[in-house]
Amino acid sequence: MPNRSLFKAGIVSPSLRRFNSNKTEDTDKFTHFGYKTVKADEKEKLVGGVFSSVATSYDLMNDVMSLGIHRLWKQHFIAKLDAGKRLHSAEPLHFIDVAGGSGDIAQGLLEHAKEKFGDEVSTVDVVDINADMLNEGVKRFKSLDNIKNKEERVRFLVQNGETLEDIPSNSKDVYTVSFGIRNFTNIQKGLDTAYRVLKPGGIFFCLEFSKVENPIISMGYQQWSKALPVFGSILANDYDSYEYLVQSIEKFPAQEDFKSMIEKAGFKCCGYENLTFGVATIHWGIKV
Repeated sequence: MPNRSLFKAGIVSPSLRRFNSNKTEDTDKFTHFGYKTVKADEKEKLVGGVFSSVATSYDLMNDVMSLGIHRLWKQHFIAKLDAGKRLHSAEPLHFIDVAGGSGDIAQGLLEHAKEKFGDEVSTVDVVDINADMLNEGVKRFKSLDNIKNKEERVRFLVQNGETLEDIPSNSKDVYTVSFGIRNFTNIQKGLDTAYRVLKPGGIFFCLEFSKVENPIISMGYQQWSKALPVFGSILANDYDSYEYLVQSIEKFPAQEDFKSMIEKAGFKCCGYENLTFGVATIHWGIKV
């Protein structure tokens, strides 16, 4: 694949032509889109529509859904990962941030690597199934002046996270995904692909909404969730997208179940940390 970023090409990567070409092997299979049952090969397009709708208000969406706490969660996520090229290392790190179109995690990773380790050479591929989201990330990085050689170090690629067909096997040191994996049609397939693209010793790191175990706090959280589509309608004139996003959280596996899925993909030393009583959770695993 040509090494073309959105910065240089002014367009989305050549893989855009495959935007809606990845189908499940069995098109008769069904999956969930929020609370609705849909054909598995239709979910990608439906999810794409949601994120095209919320692309320009993505930060607002996350602020509404988490009362602004998502910013603290992401800071903790990046600090806990603590990734960057060490002084004794001859090679830069190669990150891949999946479903990361807005670019906030990629920005945080590179800034942390620079500030903590003096790393100004590591690279990141920001991949997303949605070109509108990626364009928001491009705009974010164009406004940054503190990341050295960003045009050579950062690529924005339209890719399906379940296949990452343009990402070679055993090529990445760190795989991150933040509030995106729950939107995959086949989450297990996405985890299997994460394992494929990571080098031996590579780290899988995931931040996702999860399950609140405390029954009293859970009850309050459920009531707040019911109000979120109304706020989405008022603030962003988009009730349906917010309704889907709330439902997608409800359908996502509980912490132990998702940990088992990560282990099934082949990862070792798997674990998780609950944030804010389990409203969100950091999951990790290592490819050995």
